[in-house]
Amino acid sequence: MEYKKPDNYATDLKKRAYIYGLSIFKFIDILDKRDFNVQIVARQLLRSATSIGANIIEAQSGSSKKDFTNFLNHALKSANESKFWLCLLRDSKKADKSKVEKLLQETVELSRILGASVSTLRRKRRAIKHQIT
Repeated sequence: MEYKKPDNYATDLKKRAYIYGLSIFKFIDILDKRDFNVQIVARQLLRSATSIGANIIEAQSGSSKKDFTNFLNHALKSANESKFWLCLLRDSKKADKSKVEKLLQETVELSRILGASVSTLRRKRRAIKHQIT
């Protein structure tokens, strides 16, 4: 099953993270389940990759700007962890390099978007804090 990118792909982070999670499911399905190392790394990848979208959704329902920033920061950490697991699978030759590279590209893009968002939110929070004091 092929997943079509939404028209506003760059701006709709929640949908993008969801599609990414589905792509990770598909990728994990093709890995060699008989290899113990692959089993362990696949579980870690599944947890970190799906955590990205879950934390973005939590951020949007956060009760404060601080909550929002913290959940986006957790999503960023999960994206960075996902990069690690994907690279490990690629470099150990336990997964098809071209498939990993495609997923890595999306992971890096999600990471950049989240990193920029977190930086902007923190900068704004510091600016407000300095105005008060």
